[in-house]
Amino acid sequence: MSTAAAAPARTGQVLADLLPASRVRDIALVLGGAALTGLAAQISVPVPGSPVPVTGQTFAALLVGTTLGAGRGFLSLALYALAGIAGVPWFAGGSSGAAAPSFGYILGMLLASTVVGALARRGADRSAWRMAGTMLLGEAIIYAVGVPYLALATGMSASAAIAAGLTPFLIGDALKAALAMGALPTAWKLIRR
Repeated sequence: MSTAAAAPARTGQVLADLLPASRVRDIALVLGGAALTGLAAQISVPVPGSPVPVTGQTFAALLVGTTLGAGRGFLSLALYALAGIAGVPWFAGGSSGAAAPSFGYILGMLLASTVVGALARRGADRSAWRMAGTMLLGEAIIYAVGVPYLALATGMSASAAIAAGLTPFLIGDALKAALAMGALPTAWKLIRR
């Protein structure tokens, strides 16, 4: 009997689909995606003048979406957000709760992981340039939710929120996109061998 792992990779699949299908697999992947995001959030570097630190959390959230697909990516980030709201100290720097000015970025990650997962299922993770575009779109979604939330939560003007919650992170986001440009298409090439 043939399994999903033995079948050749095709468009319509994400990397997680190559594992033998089961409910246990899906549960483990969702839990693992939430845990990876929580672990990556502990890589946290304060940014002077900003209540938002540089973290590995956004990269993990986008990686979870592209490797697990839209549904499992959404569930992973929803679990991450809900557990953090409930008090699990795995938001940036070991924080928890929805009161932080940076909580909007977590909501943005939830949406972004779903969108990049849907794009990955359409083959966006198979080439370097499509993967770069997918990651940059995911980052844009995170900022589209996170920056206005930051402005509302802190009373900052739109320009101050952009200066504190977007501008300092652009170089790091470009590096994350470059890393993903190499990692995921390379994984697919190795699988095709």
